[in-house]
Amino acid sequence: MLFLFYGGVIMAAQENALDSKTANFFTYFALHSRITLTHSKSKSKMDQTLLLIFQLAILIMSVVVHEVSHGLMANRLGDPTAKQMGRLTFNPLSHLDFMGSFLVPLITSLGGGFIFGWAKPVPYNPYNLKNQKWGPALVAGVGPFSNFVVALVFGLTLRFGQTYLPDPALLAMSLIIYINILLGIFNLVPIPPLDGFKILAAFLPYRYERYLLALERWGMILVLAFVFFIFPLISPIVPILFRVITGLFMGY
Repeated sequence: MLFLFYGGVIMAAQENALDSKTANFFTYFALHSRITLTHSKSKSKMDQTLLLIFQLAILIMSVVVHEVSHGLMANRLGDPTAKQMGRLTFNPLSHLDFMGSFLVPLITSLGGGFIFGWAKPVPYNPYNLKNQKWGPALVAGVGPFSNFVVALVFGLTLRFGQTYLPDPALLAMSLIIYINILLGIFNLVPIPPLDGFKILAAFLPYRYERYLLALERWGMILVLAFVFFIFPLISPIVPILFRVITGLFMGY
């Protein structure tokens, strides 16, 4: 039985934009940037570095799945912008920015505190959607939903197949499950520029639109404040869901 202790949290926030050149910021934090297995009392610096790279690779692909899901839903609802721009692809090179997705995260990771970066958005035009009221909410909601689906598929595989899987596969699948649960929960938080904010906006009367626009100007500041002051209070939900899905324990 594998007990996985993940010494940090990784988060991502995304924002759909009309302009494909608009930066799609995502913030992901690794508070300790390490994973410790109960059978390993120590790890070399090389092992930790390789493990961090592996975590980032999983994070990148999870973000790609999340973003492509936005584009697919928008296309289904009547907006072909992402399809026309060739962004409905799972090739990470189509979604990543060299500076924001590689160089800046690498530099910030060396500080040992948090990792910061951004990726190019999958663009969509909400005015092309068939349903102007609920269309943006559906486009936003499918992102976190895709992360939960990934976590559920790998989680059930891990739950019923762990006896037959080697330790490296168990570790990889555990990381995929954990990161996708975290991304799904984090992005459902109703603050800009997270998906939860767009979902909430669909339920509010039109007269509140100007207040929502005002909040969006403070988006990244609100996200950072949430990460450092509020998210630690709700983060225990992640290992709880991990255990419910996989039957394994995960702690900090």
